Parts: sequence; structure tokens; C-alpha cells
Amino acid sequence: MKQPPTRNRMSRNRMTRNGMSWSDLLTVRRLVTLAALVAAWCALWGSVSWANVLSGIVVGLVALTIGVGGSGRGGVRGVPMLRLVAVVAVDMVVSTLVVARAVVAPGDRPREGIIAVPISAPAKHHLLLLFVAITVTPGTAVVAAEADGSVLYLHVLDVERRADVEAHTRRLAELACAALPTPEAERIEVSS
Repeated sequence: MKQPPTRNRMSRNRMTRNGMSWSDLLTVRRLVTLAALVAAWCALWGSVSWANVLSGIVVGLVALTIGVGGSGRGGVRGVPMLRLVAVVAVDMVVSTLVVARAVVAPGDRPREGIIAVPISAPAKHHLLLLFVAITVTPGTAVVAAEADGSVLYLHVLDVERRADVEAHTRRLAELACAALPTPEAERIEVSS
């Protein structure tokens, strides 16, 4: 026979406004995330002071509370995120060299243009990340997107490399989806 909950057990499992218990909110992972958010907040303000640390804690707690999802869903996956960052970093170096060669080398300039690149349904959840990853790379820039996010329009320095750019954009979308999984994207993948 189950015993009725005691006052201690009830107060420990008290629910917050969004229906989560405090023990769900205060996990080691969330505390580490809060510490990282406070460090980022202080870095943005340019100094570590009591005011910056306390306001960073408040902002971090608000962000963590609002962003609470289902267990095991969402969040950042470290290894795929590192892969994405590595691919973008290599793209920046290689593209800088290619653009510099195109500008400095004598002869015909590459033919630039705008191309349409369709992206997968799950990638629509990561449009901002894709826009940044594509645009920080010299020689490419996102100039527009369909309202539903199904097609990106990219300005490219060399239209002749269209197939490579499309394949690379799909690769960036896959890495973004792997690094930042969302429950909505998982439902779309399962139902597709």
C-alpha cells in the first residue's frame, strides 16, 4: 500500500508555472548550461562584475525556463555541432583562397549568379543557422528564401559550380539538423 506524500516530498516536487518540477529544471546539464550562459553574458558586456553575473543568472534562468522541452529532445549535440563548425571553418578558409584567386588572377572572371537550392523539411527549423553558415563563407550569400523555407536563393561567385554548391548546402542542412535536433523535425522525418 502506497503512503500518502509527506510535506517534504510534496514541496520538493512542487511544479513551476510551466508544469515542470524543480528537479526537472535543475539538472547538472542545465546548471552547466546556465554557467555557460552567464559566462557568455559577461563576455558580451565585456567584464565580470556582480551586476553582470546576477543579471546573467536571471537572463539564463529565464532562457532555460522558457526553453524547457520534453526529456531527451532538442538541445545541442556536441559532436555534430563540432562537425558543423569545422566544415564552416574549412569553407571560410578555402573560399577565401578561391575568391582571392578569382579576383587577383588575370583572365576571365567567373560568371556569378543567383541559384535556387531546395532544402529538406527538417532543415526549415534551422534557417537562421543555414543563412549564417552560408553567408559567412566568401563567394556565397543567401539573398532570399521562400516563405515556407523550402527553397533558398543563393548568390554564388561561380555559377558553373552550381551542383557543388547545392550538394554542400544540403550537407550543411544535414549537419544543422544533426547538431540541433527538434521534436518537430523528428516528427517530420518519421512521417516522411
